[in-house]
Amino acid sequence: MVRLEVQMKDIAELRKRAEELRDLINYHNYRYYVLDSPEISDAEYDELMRELIAIEEAHPELVTPDSPSQRVGAPPAEGFLPVRHRTKMLSLADAFSFDELTAFFNRIARELLGENIEFVCELKVDGTAIALTYEKGLLTCGATRGDGEVGEDITPNIKTIRSIPLRLRSDSPPALLEVRGEAYLSKEQFEELNKERGEQGLPLFANPRNAAAGSLRQLDPGITAKRALDSTLYSIGHATAISFETHWDVLQFLKETGFKVSKYSQKVEGPDEVFDFCSDWQKKRDSLPYEIDGVVIKVNSLHQQARLGATSKSPRWAVAYKFPAEQRTTKVLDITVNVGRTGAITPVAILEPVRVAGSTVSRATLHNEDEMRRRDVRIGDTVIVQKAGDVIPEVVAPIVSKRMGEERIYQMPTHCPVCGAEVIRPPGEAVARCTGIACPAQLFEHILHWASRSAMDIDGLGPAVVTQLLEKNLIEDAADLYYLTKEDLLEVEHFADKAAENLHDAIQRSKSRLLSRLLFGLGVRHVGAHMAEVLAKYFPSIEELKRASYDQLLEITEIGPKIAESVISFFKQERNLKVLDKLKEAGLKMEEVVKVEAPQKLDGLSFVLTGVLTTFTREQAEEKIKELGGRVSSSVSKNTDYVVVGENPGSKLDKARELGVKVLTEEEFVRLLSE
Repeated sequence: MVRLEVQMKDIAELRKRAEELRDLINYHNYRYYVLDSPEISDAEYDELMRELIAIEEAHPELVTPDSPSQRVGAPPAEGFLPVRHRTKMLSLADAFSFDELTAFFNRIARELLGENIEFVCELKVDGTAIALTYEKGLLTCGATRGDGEVGEDITPNIKTIRSIPLRLRSDSPPALLEVRGEAYLSKEQFEELNKERGEQGLPLFANPRNAAAGSLRQLDPGITAKRALDSTLYSIGHATAISFETHWDVLQFLKETGFKVSKYSQKVEGPDEVFDFCSDWQKKRDSLPYEIDGVVIKVNSLHQQARLGATSKSPRWAVAYKFPAEQRTTKVLDITVNVGRTGAITPVAILEPVRVAGSTVSRATLHNEDEMRRRDVRIGDTVIVQKAGDVIPEVVAPIVSKRMGEERIYQMPTHCPVCGAEVIRPPGEAVARCTGIACPAQLFEHILHWASRSAMDIDGLGPAVVTQLLEKNLIEDAADLYYLTKEDLLEVEHFADKAAENLHDAIQRSKSRLLSRLLFGLGVRHVGAHMAEVLAKYFPSIEELKRASYDQLLEITEIGPKIAESVISFFKQERNLKVLDKLKEAGLKMEEVVKVEAPQKLDGLSFVLTGVLTTFTREQAEEKIKELGGRVSSSVSKNTDYVVVGENPGSKLDKARELGVKVLTEEEFVRLLSE
């Protein structure tokens, strides 16, 4: 009897400890995944989780549905059960222009004649819709949208999303609450997922939205958990014993009860402020770590929403303003190759013209032969096309289901289509190259590179002008640009006196560019903009760099054998030396004035930036680090000294924690710079 009492006492203490651990872990999950403001280290978090799992494994009767241990613990399902939504999950009407938005505002104004109308603008995250049901504060069901009336029960998969609370952060939660929002993948997670699928020979996801939907419909929650989905919640579908006056009040309630709510939502007074919000985020969309495809505009007053009502498909009080489409489907009419400035042979898809992100696209890069094979793009395929960073059109993936059997696999050429020289693919490299040293295509691309903004920044020297300068034999290399007269430039078609003068002045101004810009413009293989800065720092004149030995180059931390060999090889070629002599004679800046400075505070330190910074733009932060002697890298490694974290950081933060790299908040970063 005494022994039984002791056991009961032990169980009671373990139950109490398990409850404490669950509360602690859920709290720290909220700090980390929702607020982006952790209070403990990963190691401390892991200790709490290990202790909880040990208790629950020893005493399964102590496991509760809201235990953090249950986020990834359900066995694979045989299928998904249907879930009927308490209120229909409507879709939104779309507006594709400000004229269509104006029509929406005019209709609202007519319906609510004479009333003050306030709106809420929210970013339209490109994910997949979810509905979460909480009973007495406990998550009991997570469902897909389905057809709007009936969805699928995906509760075990929903539980793997760390930003979704398993229990509401409320002392008096509603008896029943259904919350709606979006599950999504960050850009980094999407790219990593497609990379893994490509390596496994699996079809690639076309976009983050499809990837998120596919991830949530996995029968094995363990697979969903590995994909690190995130969430943003934006409305209440059903609730008991609570009421609100405005949609803005709903968002604040969701935030207070533990949901991740977009920090970029904004109350606005009228159409002009809505237009400003839409225009602003159309420009800033690439600064976010996740994809958005528009802005959702809602009438703020819930009383006005109720009076406006809904159609059978969509509410009359809301509209989705869609940005110009970033992805479209079209047909591959042919595949050819482009010859770059370094002789790189790049396969290019010739497309049936299609409008993508506001412009007509008829060509899209396939990157290289391996990538073309991995994506299995063929002549005749129907493909998904997007603009990478809203600039470079690329083929994302073929739509295999639309193949008719007549599609053809493209074979890379054995000889350059421009000059006829042999094409070789060096061992270990993904890119095939033309071996012709006088290839006209390489010269064209090289001149464009020389004139680019990151190199010599010659405004007005675009592809059409370069083509004519070459066709008219006015230039044979980049150095010849500096010997052109205004009269020479007047030979360019459609060039009037002023245009010729402006281009001539731009060419002359470029003579004073920094040595690092000139080095980058020369197009030395493996020497990008950053490496050009490194070389100019250690060898502050062309003559010094020309005399540098292989061993001297390798003494620089950031330079490896490939770069050293490439630099040595470049300065051994007689043709390159002649171009340098012509540049010097033309008066270009061939050396830097070396400043004697005190040791720079960030000298030798490596930084990685992730998330959206508010004090600086990303470019300003990178420039500041470089000014103080530091280096900025795009990926986290064991050699990284600091990872600077802004709002909505990506997987680089997880990598930093995994490797034990020091993480700085933006505030700490600013303090480091100013100390």
